[in-house]
Amino acid sequence: MQHLTSSLLAVAFLSSFGSSMLYGYNLAVVNSPAVYIKDFYNKTVVSRNGTGLSGETLTLMYSLTVSVFAIGGLLGSLIVGMLVTRFGRKGTVINTSVLVFIAGSLMGFSRICGSPEMVIFGRFITGIHSGISLSVVPMYLGEIAPKNLRGFLGLVPSIFIGTGVFAAQILGLHELLGKEEHWPLFLSVVVLPTFIQLMLLPWFPESPRYLLIEKHNVHATITALKQYRAKCNIQAEIEEMQEEQHSLSSVETLSVWKLLLDDTVRWQVLSVVVINIGMQLSGIDAIWFYTNDIFKNAGIPAPEIQYTTAGTGVIEIIAGLIGCFTIEKLGRRPLMIGGFAMMGICSGGITLALLLQTHLPFMRYISVCCVVGIIAGFCIGPAGVPFLITAELFKQSHRPAAYIIGGSLNWLSNFTVGFVFPFLQMSAGAYCYLVFATICVFVAIYVYIVIPETKNKTFMEISRMFSKKEAVLETQGLIHGDQLKLKKMNGYGEVNVQKKTKSLIDIFL
Repeated sequence: MQHLTSSLLAVAFLSSFGSSMLYGYNLAVVNSPAVYIKDFYNKTVVSRNGTGLSGETLTLMYSLTVSVFAIGGLLGSLIVGMLVTRFGRKGTVINTSVLVFIAGSLMGFSRICGSPEMVIFGRFITGIHSGISLSVVPMYLGEIAPKNLRGFLGLVPSIFIGTGVFAAQILGLHELLGKEEHWPLFLSVVVLPTFIQLMLLPWFPESPRYLLIEKHNVHATITALKQYRAKCNIQAEIEEMQEEQHSLSSVETLSVWKLLLDDTVRWQVLSVVVINIGMQLSGIDAIWFYTNDIFKNAGIPAPEIQYTTAGTGVIEIIAGLIGCFTIEKLGRRPLMIGGFAMMGICSGGITLALLLQTHLPFMRYISVCCVVGIIAGFCIGPAGVPFLITAELFKQSHRPAAYIIGGSLNWLSNFTVGFVFPFLQMSAGAYCYLVFATICVFVAIYVYIVIPETKNKTFMEISRMFSKKEAVLETQGLIHGDQLKLKKMNGYGEVNVQKKTKSLIDIFL
């Protein structure tokens, strides 16, 4: 922690507060005012056509309001590679903030204008912003952090995602913004954190890796490093970046298609696919959606359920903080393996509790404990580590395309769970949670076998670990490191490092 400077902490806070937190907030914000939004839709149609909407049509319109957020998120994840290459990491965060103000204005004035379309389109735009933010913020923080703090800063966005969910749950209480006349304000309050971010974040530097490797600006790189580092060897860090730059001298920024065809990063791509799909297919979204029903079945009085649900938001934040402050000590693998294993066990526990609660009343409380366990297990590791791992497994030329793949699969899986789960629950009943349990166990086993520990390693060191498949066996203790012979590879993973020219660096230092 001695390398944690005020600039690093401020950038992590501002980028997560004004971007990542909005994702969590928009996930939960539509739950509380659902009845009021439907009533607004129906009254608007009555004023336009003289007749109201049928129950099926009204449900369809509200479902579109909820799901269009994921559609926007998918679109945002597909364009993030182009944006970070053109505007940079910090530049993308700042420039895309305009989307939040557009969406907030549409949703905030929708009732005055009598336009349900403004609510739906506003949700779509917030989805685009969230799709971009989920990729660019971890990328930005991963590139500005020293290697021994990359995990700590990489999990800060996941803490703020949980904070966003908790904020929506608290503000949605009837005593605050949970009344009918307040729902447009409730939807549009997201502009406040983004405004604070827009005022303060531009004062901090761009990613040093982006400035040097992609913009070839040594002076700006040194200036940025001096602001982001306390007392460390800046020249050594620049040389490590130049080593990566040299290995990419004949490689341009890859497209998604070229990344998929690149045999040298086959295992990295597969790992990103598995952990990002597993993150959403773990069933966490289904648990969040049906938390109220589970608490109701446990015998919690209806008026108190909203406060109990808000209590799960506190658990999310606490679990996220535990993961954030232990990742540099324990590593990425234990948090991923432990988190997914805990979710798998608790998903199986919910199935058992639901099957036995009619005969054993105390099993209702077991189901509540399992819900808490799933949420805690998710927030400790699987909520944030996949985005961090995506940044760490790839070098500069491959990273934007990797985030496009991971982000798009994340949002597609999110949409799939939301669409399929109701039908799965109707057909399989309590056994539907065994599907999620199986997926969680599979991902935990995959991480244990395939993904090496990346703690305290540079991006070049990580790429060399994957330059031979035997490096995976090395992390399991099956062979000794001196038995590995890293061969020179073309493009990605090249280990032939030429002598650096230090004169230009010395001038600035």
